[in-house]
Amino acid sequence: MDVKSAFLNGVLEEEVYLEQPPGFMKVEQERKVLRLKKALYGLKQAPQAWNTRIDSYFKKDRFEQCPYEHAMYVKKKEGNILLVALYVDDLILLGNDEGMIQDFKKKMTKEFEMTDLDLMRYFLGLEVRQDKFGIFVSQEGYAKDILKRFKMIDCNPVSTPMKPDLKLLKYDGGEKVDPSNYRSLVECLRYLTCTRPDLCLSVGIISRFMEDSSYTHWKAAKRILRYVQGTISQGLHYSKSDKYKLVGYSDSDWCGDVDDRKSTAGYVFFMGNTAFTWVPKKEPIVTLSTCEAEYVVASWCVCHAMWLRNLLSKLKQEQVDPTEIRVDNRSAIELAKNSVNHERSKHIDVANVAVRKFQEEDWDEGWSKNLKLMGEFCWIRYNEC
Repeated sequence: MDVKSAFLNGVLEEEVYLEQPPGFMKVEQERKVLRLKKALYGLKQAPQAWNTRIDSYFKKDRFEQCPYEHAMYVKKKEGNILLVALYVDDLILLGNDEGMIQDFKKKMTKEFEMTDLDLMRYFLGLEVRQDKFGIFVSQEGYAKDILKRFKMIDCNPVSTPMKPDLKLLKYDGGEKVDPSNYRSLVECLRYLTCTRPDLCLSVGIISRFMEDSSYTHWKAAKRILRYVQGTISQGLHYSKSDKYKLVGYSDSDWCGDVDDRKSTAGYVFFMGNTAFTWVPKKEPIVTLSTCEAEYVVASWCVCHAMWLRNLLSKLKQEQVDPTEIRVDNRSAIELAKNSVNHERSKHIDVANVAVRKFQEEDWDEGWSKNLKLMGEFCWIRYNEC
């Protein structure tokens, strides 16, 4: 569903005055101003006013705002559940009871001027196909637009988005390219990663050179377009299942960036046979060993697993069994299992002690309890891939 002119529904809490627009001035009262009673497009307060209005309406209709994802609202009734995902003025409805969905649509139509788009087929550039076998999400149309925009629609495809042995430098002495054109290409590719986790690493690497890009960087970006050309119809297929088990994978390349020698880390989570959340990024510190680099990304993965377990419990997909975090580094696995500190891992233990000290200090009693509860809630097992 889509809300028409959403920002016009916001109620202002402050006094806001507006000059009389040209052509609509009142004769002999041109010096007077207008006082706004509701929000208008262009006001800084308009987005917040709209969000406050829709949030209060949901809570009035007995929806509960998800504490782990504030843009999601949950309503439970007699064993049934209705989920509403809000993105500014677009709403996605999910539920197991058709009556609850139709009742919600009727109430929303009475409260706001709405457009009912029926079964979701297209959302913010994402193409969705639903059938008896499951749900397929892709960005084929968006990928074709990118190829046309950068005149690569007839290019020769390649099998990988980046050469395995390629090392890009910030200042490689190569010929400079148009920075605005390079940034535009990178931004387009970054949005394409919403349904293409296979592009995340290569797109993340070329994103590091947006301030000072050379022909070598531009050539690497165009290779990604050639890979997209050969895999343009790929996407994510979510099949039906009676039981979904959460499994995470983490990995890191030690000192992969040749400029600052920071490692590039990443993790991905599966439910069933399909990835549904993934994060690739450069580690903020320079790690001194492969073990430390893998240990750091494993800790990120554990934190994300704890958040996902809490979120899934609100969606009636509670994870009863332990969540597996699969790491492919034997040293990191043994370090995680062994509680005894030794000299070679002292630099890693310093970070752990700092975290424990923060937890023990009673700066905020509520936050301290939350940390302890989270530690007791999630059992993490480190296994090899």
